Amino acid sequence: MKFLIAAGIFIYCLIFSSIEIKAQSVKNNRDKSYVDEDKLIEKITPALSVPDSIIIKNQDHNQLNEVVITSQPSLLKYSANGTIDVNVNGTVLATSSSVNELLGRVPNVVVAEGQISVLGKGEAIIYLNGILINYERFAAIPVSQIVKIEVISNPSSKYDAEGKAVVNIVTKKKIESGIMGSVGQHVTVSKFAGTSTNTLVDFNYSKGKFSFISNYGLQLGKSRELLYTTRTRPDPDIYMKSVLTTDWLREFNNYSNFSAGVQYTFSEKSYISLAYSGNIEDLGGTVESRNSIENNSGNSFFATDIKKNDVLLNQFINLNYNLITDPKGSSLFIGSQYSNYNGTVRDFIEENSVVDALDGQRFLKNNVGNAINIIALQGDYSKKINEETKLEMGAKFSYAKVKSGTDFLIADAGDMKFEFDDELSSDFEYKENINAAYFNYGTSIGQKLNLSAGVRGEWTSYDLYTNANGIQNFEKSYGNLFPNLLLNMDFSENLKGHFSYVSRITRPRYQALNPYVVYQDPFTTIEGNPNLVPEKTHAFEIGAMYRKFDFKMGYTYKIDPISGAALRGDTPNSYVLKAINLEKGYVFFSSLSRSFNVKWWNSANTISINLSKSVDYNYSYVFSAVTPQFYFYSNNTFTIPKLFKLQLLAWYLGDRGYGLGTENSRSTVTLGIEKNFFKDALRINFTANDIFHKFMVSGDYNVGQTQIYYHRTYTSNYFKLIAFYSFGNSKKTTYKKSEIEQTENNRAR
Repeated sequence: MKFLIAAGIFIYCLIFSSIEIKAQSVKNNRDKSYVDEDKLIEKITPALSVPDSIIIKNQDHNQLNEVVITSQPSLLKYSANGTIDVNVNGTVLATSSSVNELLGRVPNVVVAEGQISVLGKGEAIIYLNGILINYERFAAIPVSQIVKIEVISNPSSKYDAEGKAVVNIVTKKKIESGIMGSVGQHVTVSKFAGTSTNTLVDFNYSKGKFSFISNYGLQLGKSRELLYTTRTRPDPDIYMKSVLTTDWLREFNNYSNFSAGVQYTFSEKSYISLAYSGNIEDLGGTVESRNSIENNSGNSFFATDIKKNDVLLNQFINLNYNLITDPKGSSLFIGSQYSNYNGTVRDFIEENSVVDALDGQRFLKNNVGNAINIIALQGDYSKKINEETKLEMGAKFSYAKVKSGTDFLIADAGDMKFEFDDELSSDFEYKENINAAYFNYGTSIGQKLNLSAGVRGEWTSYDLYTNANGIQNFEKSYGNLFPNLLLNMDFSENLKGHFSYVSRITRPRYQALNPYVVYQDPFTTIEGNPNLVPEKTHAFEIGAMYRKFDFKMGYTYKIDPISGAALRGDTPNSYVLKAINLEKGYVFFSSLSRSFNVKWWNSANTISINLSKSVDYNYSYVFSAVTPQFYFYSNNTFTIPKLFKLQLLAWYLGDRGYGLGTENSRSTVTLGIEKNFFKDALRINFTANDIFHKFMVSGDYNVGQTQIYYHRTYTSNYFKLIAFYSFGNSKKTTYKKSEIEQTENNRAR
């Protein structure tokens, strides 16, 4: 039923948009003074570097009449190479409290369980203004500063080989000469989780050759995540059924992010910038775990309450230099970055149990200290040979050191004497060097064919030590080449096509390698896996653009794909949740998109079909059927002139069978209303997010004689009130801050 409703909405929008565009076209043909807004914007925007919704005045010797464009900016723009540009300003996306929430509203992007993926491609890496960033820095970006999101499904060799796709977040490039600032306040009320607030402050100052930019954000309040899991071994000889509920009741004692940067511009051709940024995550609250176990020997029940006291401080320092080397626009970039992560965990755990009608109680202390230090140096050179030909090359060196120690102390309720537990405690140390170089060449062949080809080489060496489950020490070095090819074809003014081949790698996150224990109850732990190996991907795609229709289809082959599972532990009823490598995976996908923009209605619509299959013979998975997954997305803005904007966003992600298990459908419907005051200085927005609370991640799989079902609920159903005020009185200038490309930071989460 959900599938039919979503399909009906999409087809209605598609048909109605065509009727609207045709009707508007008939009207415009009768009006000889009509200006094709989209084409005019496309022609003048790159030259002037201004937003789509503008007033343009040409002041030369033959002054033209003023051209006023009053329509809304397009929600989506499709590029011939398969990239999608998603506008944020003035849409329901801009009401997001965090970048993580914002990306969950972007077409073809799926955010779930701490992972950001692009449909048909897989997990994506995040860039900020063309520079790779880590998850912590990504989470600290103020939504108020974001102009657009670029979803790059076919990244060239210039982009780091880590990740199957690239999501590039583009922030405001214009900074006022003088003083400019803004203050925003979000208040979110959720029946499921409670109330939270998010305060955002930006301040910028520029004079002469110096520019200064800063921002601060503070989130307070509550959040919640609820996981329901059943684990069943139906075989009568080893019968067991576990019903586990884990409830994360989070309290944000101090969730803040901050940054400050200064830039000195030597001339129009060169500048140097220094930036410091960071974030603090002071997390309190409790984790309540309830586990009921039934087996051949009887029944037992465990209630575990974890009082959280986790503090994480992340800090980053960037020093960068950029130079335009010739009149054609060739450029040189030299950058450096130091990143530091320091985290502490001081959890107090109370555990109550009923085993064979006997009550039990004990207490545990989980003390964890971890530190990650990353140093990176990078150089990039882009040589523009002529208008059609460009050569890009660069090199990067990075060094990462990860060190952590976990101490578990256990005491019985009677004496409260805490004793050190060797089995749950461990030390971990990891050192890694990655040296990389890339080459990319782009040119035009004739007037209808554009070619871009390149290769990226990376040499990785690492040393891993841990004493979890006995002393383990790994040393390894390996090299990889990652070629890529992109062909763009212009068949006519209205029809364009592309073909691409991209090879990528996904290295395990540092914490996924660390076998330290995250304790949930006596029979459930989360542990890292030091035996993980990188996942390699080969992706092919063909696509076509006809007028405002965008179609593409592709195939992806994965070697050693990184997945996760609940595996049986050392005792009969225990399970360990950990990341594992499967043997291989396949993904087929196709999608069709259509967007339109008329005076009062702006809409973007996408439909896609994905077919994925995972294969593994190492962990005793039970193979299941492979079924297609349907995806529908519709984002609409209705403008009532001089009154307000209405915003409606809805998407649906259908059921999926991937060969080793199934995932159930999920969806969301979000409605917002927005009004500007005081000449647009004050913006008020009220949003109802995930109105029907259907964004839940659930599914099942069979592994190691165990049937596992899971159902995870997030704080996605809420009401939010936003007030955003901008101040300042100055002229435009450009702050050209850049950051070094940094894959290793992305793996620190």
